Amino acid sequence: MEIPQGNTREDIKARRQIIKDFYAQWISAHPEKRVWNKSLKAYIYVKFQSINETLGHASGTFESTLAVFKLNELLTSAKVIEKKPKKQEDKNQKMFSEIIILKLGNIKLTVGKQKNTGDYIQYCVTVPGVRMIKK
Repeated sequence: MEIPQGNTREDIKARRQIIKDFYAQWISAHPEKRVWNKSLKAYIYVKFQSINETLGHASGTFESTLAVFKLNELLTSAKVIEKKPKKQEDKNQKMFSEIIILKLGNIKLTVGKQKNTGDYIQYCVTVPGVRMIKK
């Protein structure tokens, strides 16, 4: 499978589909939709919001799209580097009591702590610092 490296609408659309397909395979292989994280000492769950948010952000750059393929390693081994309040104005973060930033190398894994259950939900996977260049 070849991943488009450009930043045209077509490239981003193709990367979105590649990420969707990856998550479909991942969920098929992980029916419980969770992985134990050593640093949090808790399970991180992958839900619809995880996929939707990651689709929107990770498809924006080639590097972030590649990072999604390391999902298992990220969920298991990424280390907590920061805990912060959720963004009050962000409706996608409404269900969380806090946001936890984990990193593995240059990859950032954002996790939300769900208000009503205390579960950790994978929110997004990105490679910060990589900018989209419009061609």
